[in-house]
Amino acid sequence: MPKKPESDRNTVTALKVHQWMPAWNEVRWDSAQGQAKPTKEYFLMFSMKASHLKALTGVHRRSVKGGRARALDPNVQRGHEEERSHLIREFVQHGFPLCEMSETKRKQPDAGDLRKPGWLPTAILVNILPSKARRNGKQIPSEDLIEVEDRDSTVLLHLPETFSGAKWEPQEIFPIEVIDGQHRLWAFEDSEVHDDFELPVVAFTDLDRGWQAYLFWSVNITPKKINRSLAFDLYPLLRQQTWLDKFAGHSIYRETRCQELVEALWSNPESPWHLRINMLGETKENREYKGPSATQAAWVRSLMQTLVKQWEGTSKRIGGLFGPPMSAHDLVLPWNRAMQAAVLIYAGNSLKHQIKSSTAEWAKYLRKVKGQEDLFDGDDPAFYGNYSLLSTDQGIRGFLFIINDLCFVSSEELHLAEWRWEERSARKTASATEVDSVLIAIKSFSKSPAAEFIDSIAKVLAKYDWRTSSTPDISEEIRIRQGVFRGSSGYKEMRMRLLDQLESSTGQVGKAAKLVKKALGYS
Repeated sequence: MPKKPESDRNTVTALKVHQWMPAWNEVRWDSAQGQAKPTKEYFLMFSMKASHLKALTGVHRRSVKGGRARALDPNVQRGHEEERSHLIREFVQHGFPLCEMSETKRKQPDAGDLRKPGWLPTAILVNILPSKARRNGKQIPSEDLIEVEDRDSTVLLHLPETFSGAKWEPQEIFPIEVIDGQHRLWAFEDSEVHDDFELPVVAFTDLDRGWQAYLFWSVNITPKKINRSLAFDLYPLLRQQTWLDKFAGHSIYRETRCQELVEALWSNPESPWHLRINMLGETKENREYKGPSATQAAWVRSLMQTLVKQWEGTSKRIGGLFGPPMSAHDLVLPWNRAMQAAVLIYAGNSLKHQIKSSTAEWAKYLRKVKGQEDLFDGDDPAFYGNYSLLSTDQGIRGFLFIINDLCFVSSEELHLAEWRWEERSARKTASATEVDSVLIAIKSFSKSPAAEFIDSIAKVLAKYDWRTSSTPDISEEIRIRQGVFRGSSGYKEMRMRLLDQLESSTGQVGKAAKLVKKALGYS
């Protein structure tokens, strides 16, 4: 069949990407195993309308029907999950986090603050079938083929003569098969996405099925996903200022507030955790502070479960001091973000000072343990050390639980709602990361009844045995006792043990601990 003039054909220009190492010539190529040597030492990159790529693409899915041996199934793709494609479709339209919200919540007046672009910059990975290729017992006819015209630095892809756009269907076999990206493609099935929306494509030509499976595995199995601490560290770049003053609705509002508070604890020079939080989730070798430090993600999760949780709900017998009612953005306690950071810093310093002056056996023991040279000068190993629970997720969350729980049930006696400070009337939205504002708030809070109450809590907590089960040369009895804090169940166990310690004290602290245990069903 004679070629039509290029201007009359559906033609896509692709760039060649040369990727071939001499060492690859030593690979054991074996066509009998579906691992024949590729005919080209490059792959192609181009863009195409999403609707057109979807029309040209066939997806050959793996199946367990008939008990077929897994090595005998040549197909690469997993089963299609409609829910996943639906979420991608919503993401393209609305961006994150609006894509996760119901249609009703999207129509709320303040939902517009969450709208973001739904970019899909990651390439769809495909294979272009050659002449006479067979798939699932059928041979591709010439009418369905994409003609690959090799030029110097580019390749022209001539689409099938009959190709007519989004509604096109092949006579027998789709000329393109998906290696990775089927859920992104199915997101454009009968979608309302603008017709000009394009997707980046990386295409191989005549790639054997074994190598397609290998590429799918290497793309989906081997890469290390972004760690949560780094994701939270990107929140300040993602968020809008209004997010910091909202709570109801998507969890990102509360996560944003928690992230700012963690940043304050890490950046404020008065904080006991100044520069001692692993903000990026880095390994010890790659961060400046080599001593033990909980990650930013751990801190955010702990704050979400303690001080920044909501006050109401079927399982919210004790709410968060920094949290709102379930259906409102306004906080029950009218404290701005600088005030919230001040309370956390004050409480941390109170416990730190009580432990530093402690002569309890557990504290003296940790100060004698060798191998803790990575701490900053002057750091007390009983508070900061490798074998202190206060350097672990469980210890930090346990401490935050206690400060929140006891202050929550004592809020009226402590007159928490009445706490004010000099700047609050003029700076309702003072940031938690504004050092001067937080310092003023700390000074103000130190004069309040709540500060004295927290000091009393810290004095009792300093007597608690904060050693980890991995502490060198401790007795087996202590190791077993401290070992219960490992794993996810350790958070609850830590909370219960600390409440037991506090319940035995006299005065308001002991009374508050009893009230908390009763509210949680621990007594």
